[in-house]
Amino acid sequence: MTEKSEFVYSKKNVWEYLNKEEKEAALHIGENFKRYIKHAKTERETINITREFAENNGYKPIDKITGQLRPGDRLYQEIKGKALVIALIGEIPITNGINIIGAHVDSPRLDLKVHPLFEQNGLALFKTHYYGGIKKYQWLSLPLALHGVVIRGDGLKINICLGEDDNDPVFTITDILPHLAKEQMDKKVLEAFPGENLNALCGSLPIELNEVKERVKESILGILNRHYGIVEEDLLSAELELVPAIAPRDVGLDRSMIGAYGQDDRVCAYGVLKAINELERPVNTAIAIFSDKEEIGSVGNTGMYSNFFTNFMAELLNKNAGQYNELMLRRTMRLSQALSADVNAAVDPGFEDVMEKNNAARLGCGLVITKYTGSGGKKGANDAHAEYMARVRKIFNDNKVIWQTGELGKVDQGGGGTIAYMLANLGMDVVDCGVALLGMHSPYEVSHKADIYMMYKGYQAFYNS
Repeated sequence: MTEKSEFVYSKKNVWEYLNKEEKEAALHIGENFKRYIKHAKTERETINITREFAENNGYKPIDKITGQLRPGDRLYQEIKGKALVIALIGEIPITNGINIIGAHVDSPRLDLKVHPLFEQNGLALFKTHYYGGIKKYQWLSLPLALHGVVIRGDGLKINICLGEDDNDPVFTITDILPHLAKEQMDKKVLEAFPGENLNALCGSLPIELNEVKERVKESILGILNRHYGIVEEDLLSAELELVPAIAPRDVGLDRSMIGAYGQDDRVCAYGVLKAINELERPVNTAIAIFSDKEEIGSVGNTGMYSNFFTNFMAELLNKNAGQYNELMLRRTMRLSQALSADVNAAVDPGFEDVMEKNNAARLGCGLVITKYTGSGGKKGANDAHAEYMARVRKIFNDNKVIWQTGELGKVDQGGGGTIAYMLANLGMDVVDCGVALLGMHSPYEVSHKADIYMMYKGYQAFYNS
């Protein structure tokens, strides 16, 4: 057997390097993650779970904090129910720089259109508009659940979650039978499944009033009114999302992997939440960001392009010192360091040709450091500096975190983006760091339990650095 070279870098299979206690910890974190992501299928639900978890662990709203901040103080700020910032005050002054890890909590899905309900051929359907980058055909012939909120005309907010319980009805988008699909299968995939055809079945029973023109639609509106007290106009002030009505499950005979919807990027959000919660009194102030709308460019006032994080920092500095000025904020940001907690693509045995194997992440080989994302000539990338890459490597190596590097496919194959460059715009060093997934952006993504464990260890080590 050839001895391993002391000079060559190679990826490690995490499982082979874990002792019995660590293997049990990896399996345990997998069970906790499944429970978390089962109830975190939308950005609102994820933020609600995260806020409740923070409150149960001693975090208080920033506007309820009085007096000067002290090491160990825990505080948070929620933004519009879709974004959240958590802070744990460290031993040294905030103005010396902070340790930040940011994840996004939105995932690809199907949104109901503003005016969604219609009737055709004796069936009632919901019109949808897909959100984020999806393969549209993957969303056909699936059981779908309806999640979201409706704001009634009187201002009352109605929360809806229908399709997750075994006794709930579900929704589905039908596909044409193969016997009649010749024209469909002759088309390119992008042309074969028009977005306007992603209409979800929601009913078929007509009301008995023959004078009503659209009797099935009227029946559905009647059900909505009886159960939720809403009328059709209320759907114009609603945010309703169709997501896979599929529970997280272990994947594989050895139960080493997890299959679930929304792991991009809620697997990293889970790791960030767990890591910051288990800190006590870090040297540097630790901050966790949970942002929205990354899948559509981080836009809006809950996305990282907005000022919600800098607004929080201004509040934090003012609480800490009893005063605030912009120069103080800019200096603090410049002296800070960050991880953009986001996923990467693992090599898929069925689609190896889209990856450059020397630079591709592999499932089960640990936390993935992604130096740059972007597309083509690194367009839209942060591209972390070599000095910062070395610093992050050292943090992980010193804490026995098994890590690997990865990039999002071959140079001319495609690409993608994260919130990294938006954090970098504030002056801090940042690099992308998360787990590898199979089936990213599909309704059922696959992660590895050992990678999730190493992600948590890596985030915890970074916060303590």
